Amino acid sequence: MDFSQIHSSFKLNGIRFNSKADLIEYVKTSFSSTHDFFVNWFNDEDYLIVQTSGSTGKPKPIKLLKEQMINSALATGAFFEIKENTTALLCMSVDYIAGKMMLVRAMVLGWDLDIFNAVSNPLSLTDKNYHFSAMVPLQLEKSLDQIERIDKLIVGGGVVSESLKSKILKVKTEIFATYGMTETITHIAVKKLNQLKERPSFYKVLPNVKIYIDQRNCLMINAPLVANEIVLTNDVVQLVSENEFEWLGRYDNVINSGGIKLHPEKIEHKLSKLIQNRFFTVGIKDERLGEKLVLVIENNATEINSEEVIKRINEFPEIKKYEVPKEIYFVKSFIETETKKVQRRKTMDLVLNTSKK
Repeated sequence: MDFSQIHSSFKLNGIRFNSKADLIEYVKTSFSSTHDFFVNWFNDEDYLIVQTSGSTGKPKPIKLLKEQMINSALATGAFFEIKENTTALLCMSVDYIAGKMMLVRAMVLGWDLDIFNAVSNPLSLTDKNYHFSAMVPLQLEKSLDQIERIDKLIVGGGVVSESLKSKILKVKTEIFATYGMTETITHIAVKKLNQLKERPSFYKVLPNVKIYIDQRNCLMINAPLVANEIVLTNDVVQLVSENEFEWLGRYDNVINSGGIKLHPEKIEHKLSKLIQNRFFTVGIKDERLGEKLVLVIENNATEINSEEVIKRINEFPEIKKYEVPKEIYFVKSFIETETKKVQRRKTMDLVLNTSKK
């Protein structure tokens, strides 16, 4: 991309630049990852090498065309009706696609973008108001007391819990969950989380995106403006319409317990109304059932009584008999990727290895 293609209104931390050299020099000392991004963006290649987050497997580098990244930025701008001179906050790591795309959107759409480190409460670092930003659920949780300083917010990189959803229902900020991945250059679908006119709310795809399901009921994505091939996912969904879907969970997380297929994410959706700590459910080997459902709770103290938790779960009318965890494990802290996504299997392996000692 030539510097002349950058929108004339683009500013970074309130500064307008006359050349790519000025821009690269500005970020060189303060923002090393951002510096690397701009150096690669303005080179002669028509692609960037981007690292996947590693939430469902080993992180890997993939090649993304710059033209398709620009297409993604334009689609986001059109969908959310955010145009030039938008004030935006970048508070996610630029090492991964979500942070990189905030930079691309700013350049292409002509935003005034402020960059801050990817801390848990980014709004504590500034007293400014913003039209648009992107956060992970943890950042939203930690920023609730100031979140109305942002007009529109997209949330990705993890599931927004029922507890957090209840806290944002009436805030003035328009908040959307996003669905996407590195291979689709961030989101190809969004779901409104608050100020809902109708319930339930489903993921709605962006323009020029078509969706299907395979024989596993996993989502297939045809988005020619951002991906050259149909993207096959391991996300189990239910199609609501030709452009809407409900996300049910990961196919690779499905637990086959005594012949019954359990979707951990659906069970967690129910349990989140009972459990305040971070937690997840997972299947472990069982001689009788093949796999059994267990509950893992993040807790660095001992104030939670496992018998009391099981009792409350059994008494909760939304939980079916086979959705009650057979065991509860506690761990001081979950293993996470660099983008703060919980690594279920690695955490469970840690728990089991620790319990054997």
